[in-house]
Amino acid sequence: MPHDQSARDADVAAQGGAEKREYVRTVFEQIAPRYDLLNHLLSFNIDRMWRRRALRALDWVRKPDGRYLDLCAGTLDVGAQLAGTAGFRGFVIGADFAVPMLRAGAGKASVDAVAPVAADAQVMPLADASMDGAIVAFGIRNVASLDTALRETHRVLTPGARFVILEFTTPRSRVVRAGYHLYFHRVLPFIGGVISGHSSAYRYLPKSVAHFPPEAELAARMTAAGFVEVGWESLTFGIAAIHSGRRANH
Repeated sequence: MPHDQSARDADVAAQGGAEKREYVRTVFEQIAPRYDLLNHLLSFNIDRMWRRRALRALDWVRKPDGRYLDLCAGTLDVGAQLAGTAGFRGFVIGADFAVPMLRAGAGKASVDAVAPVAADAQVMPLADASMDGAIVAFGIRNVASLDTALRETHRVLTPGARFVILEFTTPRSRVVRAGYHLYFHRVLPFIGGVISGHSSAYRYLPKSVAHFPPEAELAARMTAAGFVEVGWESLTFGIAAIHSGRRANH
């Protein structure tokens, strides 16, 4: 694909809608074999620490034998990490609509603990109030309709269950933001493109973050979707944030 066309496709997809859904699925199907390597390499392994903190925010100890949803699960990193945590005796459903991503995560956890399910975050094949918690790491910004995905997640949670979002944000500090933009818009797309062999995927990443709601707006939209006690914490100078909320008890 010509460079200019590839850049235009990434731009259009980052803005949402039907084009975003098809673009995201195609891109993630193509980069699945190198996805884990690039995640850890491009984040200098900080992503592992972020995921651990997000899982703590999930408060799974409230129901260690429960059923949990790893939304936009990708290669099942989060689900496998939860399943392998000392004291966890529950079951994780890893839902993603890019099947090659799920296949790339095969073997990370026992099939008795983590089940990959091909599903769109906007329409999940799960019963109402069937999940005791849900978490999404670096995937919610990729759905075509954020608000639809938030409402759908709320639907499948049991009363009192927590929902945790780990996602990239734009740093507020001018100094940090300058370095962040240099890396995110110049260095990362180049390295990601070379290693993955996909010229568009890692240009889409910074564009998708730029179009994603800032922390306060995301919290407001979680509240509008029905979540209560919504809050967030910034991570690593504002490069990422953990949002959490829960379904009300009634």
